[in-house]
Amino acid sequence: MTTLVLTVVGDDRAGLVASIAGIVEGHGGNWENSQLAELAGTFAGVIEVSVVPERADELRAALDVLEGLLTITAHTGGEADADTADARAVTVKVLGNDRAGIVRDVSSVFSTHDVSIDSLVTQTKDAAMAGGRLFEATVEARVPASIDLTDLQSDLERLAHDIQVDVTIDA
Repeated sequence: MTTLVLTVVGDDRAGLVASIAGIVEGHGGNWENSQLAELAGTFAGVIEVSVVPERADELRAALDVLEGLLTITAHTGGEADADTADARAVTVKVLGNDRAGIVRDVSSVFSTHDVSIDSLVTQTKDAAMAGGRLFEATVEARVPASIDLTDLQSDLERLAHDIQVDVTIDA
C-alpha cells in the first residue's frame, strides 16, 4: 500500500469531511488517521490515507474536484525513522499567562535534545479569576534512548521558571 498524507484547508462548512471521505473511498483508499479542526472559521487538517500504488495518482487527481472548497495537497508518506523504535514517549503540559514566544521556547528545548514532536495542541482562553488570557499546550513527543530524560526535564523546568509557566512531564 502507498501512504498519502493529505493537508487540507478551506472555509469551514458542513460536508467537507464527507466530501473528502467519499473521494478517498471511491478511489479505493482507506482513511487511516487524521487530525482535523475548525479554527477561526477555517477548516484545516492532516489526513493519512492508504491506497494501492496503482490508484494513488488517480486518487490525487480526484481530490482536485474539491478545489474552490478546499486546498488539498497530497504528500507521499515516508517510512518511520529506525531511531524512533527505541524512543520513549513523553507528554508535556504547559500552562501559564499567554504571551508571544511560548511555543518557540518550548519547541527549542525539544529541538536541542533531538526530541521529535508527534502532536502539539495549544489553546488560549480567558483566565477565570485573574483576567487576561491563559495559554495551554499539550505536547506528545518521542525522546531517543540516547537522550538523558533528566537533562530534558531540567531544561524544561528551567525554561518554565524563566518564562513563568507551569510545565508537567509524564514519561
